[in-house]
Amino acid sequence: MVRMSAEERRESVIRAAMSEFARGGYNGTSTEVIAKRVGVSQPYLFRLFPGKRAIFLAAAERCLDDARRTFAEASEGLEGEEALHAMANAYIKLIEERPERLLMQMQMYVAVAAADEAGDHELGEAVRAGWLRLWDTVHLPLGADPNETTQFMAYGMLVNCLVAMGFPAQHRIWEGLYPSARVTGRLEK
Repeated sequence: MVRMSAEERRESVIRAAMSEFARGGYNGTSTEVIAKRVGVSQPYLFRLFPGKRAIFLAAAERCLDDARRTFAEASEGLEGEEALHAMANAYIKLIEERPERLLMQMQMYVAVAAADEAGDHELGEAVRAGWLRLWDTVHLPLGADPNETTQFMAYGMLVNCLVAMGFPAQHRIWEGLYPSARVTGRLEK
């Protein structure tokens, strides 16, 4: 059996946490389930992360960073309409290949709303900061046009909601989402 370093184990925890939180949300996911999925004890899990919130934040940050990196790589050297289509296609591919990323995003928003409502703004501040970095990554290739960026992000959120709700590939709801959108499998542009 090959032993993992603490950093490799930490990465395993983040990946497992993303999958588990994507399914069960913050309140519905126990650290016991995450530890079991990774194959470590809870005490070891808490040596890697100080608590459940830290695990959730690491998973949320990874989720946002993955989307940001996807947009940055897709739009590299492109601008305007070319950048928009490249980023849209890359995002659709990301959520097709790793649907837990999409569900993790949705769970992040729910967790932030609940925490903010309870007067706990730390989680929201961290997620909002990550989301702002995501916004900025999209904003520049779209010509730093606030309207274009808003529309792109709004379409992305609509895609998130429709996929999360499980609308079938050929449902009429997908018509007109993007000018040349075509839905197959899960979603393809």
